[in-house]
Amino acid sequence: SEVSRATLYNHYRDKDSVLRALAASEVARLIAIAQSATNSTDALAALSIQISNDGALASMRLRDQGALATLLIAQSDPLWISFQGALAQVLDDENSASLALRWLIGQVIAPLTLIQSRIQAEALTLRADF
Repeated sequence: SEVSRATLYNHYRDKDSVLRALAASEVARLIAIAQSATNSTDALAALSIQISNDGALASMRLRDQGALATLLIAQSDPLWISFQGALAQVLDDENSASLALRWLIGQVIAPLTLIQSRIQAEALTLRADF
């Protein structure tokens, strides 16, 4: 965030609030990326690349696994629901969106290379017919 902790906590009451604000910002950014893609394969590949190469997620994998796990399993959370809803619009199918979301979540823990992102996105779109 390039600000001191004191400044950060002037705006947020605790670490969970900071993480929530960061997650909301990232979800909005990822939704915009997916919506700007020309097709579903490009959308999934772009999302995969963004998630796999995200520095904040890499840091959390090393330093804050508990908070990361909490963010990833909260299926009833409004952020999870909004991201899945946006994927459903991009992919034109709720079931495909659910599958794609879980595929992307896996990459938070085990990132893919650029080539793997593209190949797997293509495989998902061909198999799921979305």
